[in-house]
Amino acid sequence: MIKLHTTLRVVFIVEIILNCAYAHENPCNFVMYYHGVYHEQILPLAKLRFRASCTTANAELLKEFFMKMTMRWFGSKYDTVTLKQIRQTAYVKGVISTLYNKMPGELWTEEEIKSLKNEVEAEGLTLDGIESVNVSDAIKTAGADRDKDIDAYIKTLENLGKNDIHMVCYNFMPVFDWTRTELARPRPDGSTVMAYSQKTVDSIDPTKMFDSIANDMNGTVMPGWEPERMAKIKDLFKMYEGTTADDLFDRLKYFLDAIMPVCDKYDINMAIHPDDPSWSVFGLPRIITSLPNIQRMMKMTDNPHNGITFCAGSYGTNPDNDLPSMIRALKGRIHFAHVRNLQFNDGRNDFEEAAHLSSDGSFDMYEIVKALYDIGFEGPIRPDHGRMIWGEKAMPGYGLYDRALGAAYICGLWESIEKAEGRK
Repeated sequence: MIKLHTTLRVVFIVEIILNCAYAHENPCNFVMYYHGVYHEQILPLAKLRFRASCTTANAELLKEFFMKMTMRWFGSKYDTVTLKQIRQTAYVKGVISTLYNKMPGELWTEEEIKSLKNEVEAEGLTLDGIESVNVSDAIKTAGADRDKDIDAYIKTLENLGKNDIHMVCYNFMPVFDWTRTELARPRPDGSTVMAYSQKTVDSIDPTKMFDSIANDMNGTVMPGWEPERMAKIKDLFKMYEGTTADDLFDRLKYFLDAIMPVCDKYDINMAIHPDDPSWSVFGLPRIITSLPNIQRMMKMTDNPHNGITFCAGSYGTNPDNDLPSMIRALKGRIHFAHVRNLQFNDGRNDFEEAAHLSSDGSFDMYEIVKALYDIGFEGPIRPDHGRMIWGEKAMPGYGLYDRALGAAYICGLWESIEKAEGRK
């Protein structure tokens, strides 16, 4: 595999595509290796020329060029699912992981990142992105340590780039990363799922939220709900007191403007995760909730590396969000996709996670996947928030079995769309 310095690789990729395609070489591997290169300039040319020369033998590579199925993995010390099990799904080729022991604002060293990547690759998988490098509360509140934490974030991104990692999912939610009122709501088939009840949210003391769900975590530590963080919950609410949506937008812009130079240098796509649910909870402002707000974020820091994680389940908590239309409107700025289903029981007042199958929930999963296909989505994609089935005991939403079923279902939808569109 040829490795090039970042500043040279665009020219070399174009040259290889132009000169090798008709010689029946496969430029696909080269472009996939540097999958973050300016897509608007390179990918249309690569796709056009490669399709013209593609043979049956490299059809599988062409499919991976456009979409790569992944699964979230929290690391061997924290996850009940092993890399070996993930690989045996056959559908999943890579993982999205993190250094789960790292606190927001803490530097990730090059050695730590390299160790994680080597562990993943030793099991025959690839490390296709990070979820998440968490943004500190000092950055979100414009606190005294904001610039210090941003400097650590920039150095972390640089270390990720040096290890050929080009996608980082993060969020800008205050206090709670996401909110569910139940982690194990029973369904008629005996499975259990995470669920949200507005009535419960309206009646509960937010500082007691962690206590109400802690017993359903199956002995795991859930992202955004770490005990160390929850122990400071009253202090956190005080930190965000009086914060408005405009304040959060201003602080997000400050953060993005600071990190874009290192993202440009190392070709790192920042993929902000939407707020979940997509409205204010406990009086806390939420800003990544809808198409107009996403467009505001992209316009205020207008850089192709400033993009989004399209999480169908998070945007979909608001039935007013037309998911396929949103995907098509965000062409070129979706760097990562979470594809999952929800079942609405009383609109946004009560909903629960569902199997990925369209008929088990309220979303048309075919149309969501079709929209991703239509915009030429070429990033990592993963199933999300699986049910707990077949007696599995795991982190709620992140067991093996239902996410493996979800990966198979999404891959099946993608293949059927490919064949219907004549791309074989």
